[in-house]
Amino acid sequence: MGKTLRLILYRNLEEQMLLDSMAALLEGEKSSEKWDSYQCANQLVELADRYGFEGNLWHCFLAYCLANHENAYSTACEISEPAGGTIRELAAHDFGLIKELFDLDITELPGDFWKSLTVYQAAQRTGKAFNRRIRDRIVMLAKELERAADTEAFQGYVTDFYREFGVGRFGLNKAFRIEESGPEEAWLPRIEPITRIDHVYLKDLVGYDLQKQKLIANTEAFIAGKEANNVLLYGDAGTGKSSSIKAVLNEYYDKGLRMIEVYKHQFRCLSNVLEEIKDRNYKFIIYMDDLSFEDFEIEYKYLKAIIEGGLGKKPSNVLIYATSNRRHLIREKFSDKREILDDLHGNDTVQEKLSLVARFGVTIYYGAPDKYEFQEIVKALAERSGISMPQEELLAEANKWELYHGGLSGRTAAQFITYLLGKKEE
Repeated sequence: MGKTLRLILYRNLEEQMLLDSMAALLEGEKSSEKWDSYQCANQLVELADRYGFEGNLWHCFLAYCLANHENAYSTACEISEPAGGTIRELAAHDFGLIKELFDLDITELPGDFWKSLTVYQAAQRTGKAFNRRIRDRIVMLAKELERAADTEAFQGYVTDFYREFGVGRFGLNKAFRIEESGPEEAWLPRIEPITRIDHVYLKDLVGYDLQKQKLIANTEAFIAGKEANNVLLYGDAGTGKSSSIKAVLNEYYDKGLRMIEVYKHQFRCLSNVLEEIKDRNYKFIIYMDDLSFEDFEIEYKYLKAIIEGGLGKKPSNVLIYATSNRRHLIREKFSDKREILDDLHGNDTVQEKLSLVARFGVTIYYGAPDKYEFQEIVKALAERSGISMPQEELLAEANKWELYHGGLSGRTAAQFITYLLGKKEE
């Protein structure tokens, strides 16, 4: 009986067909249902290209399978102490079988190309699916498992990986988006990784120190398992609201923080999303960028119920961080005041529109910089980008740029620096 058929926890892997086929080849089995030696080699190389693996591709593949498979043992160990009891014993049974597969020599398989796949050199060290840090850690895990003297050591290396990074898509990625499937009237949300995100950190954001301190304090309380509030960052365009939230993710990712980007047309799926993440050992921020509603849009009612007011309690490992150019989120017009005069309960109408923003416990204002602050941002960004230009000339050019390109803001300053860098390369 094949080893993969005797696994208990580590079954139904994403790449199960490749695992079964390789196991059958290495154990000398013959089955028309499994791939041959050439097909297996092709799949290993394709995975190496996608994930940036190098070295022994069989070992990297098994390390990836272990790092990516969510089961009762791996999820219990993620970002926490190792699981004990019966589940640990069942995992040890599986690790023993996987170690036996790991120790088999692929160079004995048919084909003179297998030796090359034990010392594989990637065309580029960054894959298409993971950031470089995750890719390097999986390759390192493969090398650690090569050194494992027995099943206990083998299990220890994998468990340490779960404690450091977690497991599956939430362990191997930091940011996610929601994609819908099925007919519009019955959308089924899928949480999919975002593999390319901005590597911006709080130290990269010039100015707004008080705003950043409030955001940091709330986030660190959340990460520590203390009480924390939903946060609304509002104010002028281009002042760094979105960048601040992205920076928070990059700062606290290694402490178990993850972020899911949600658009307002997806709010009706939020309860499904929360149900999926509520029992994971991560802290999730639901990120809503440029949040605002026209007076005829009703999606904000879904959001109100999720934040506070519905029968279901929002999970303790979830917060909502939103950005908006509007303080009150829902558009108000002078005509609304005339309607209120005709409304027997006009105050109720006003409260209905203001109640959403009231459910964000922390609101942080990002105002446009004045002339001096704008120049300080320009100088800091120019120094960071290695632009050598007399300060008087730099600021004069920056002033001309902002007059024609959006006014005083951090975004305008960054675009001006990009413009200078482009000229420098000519």
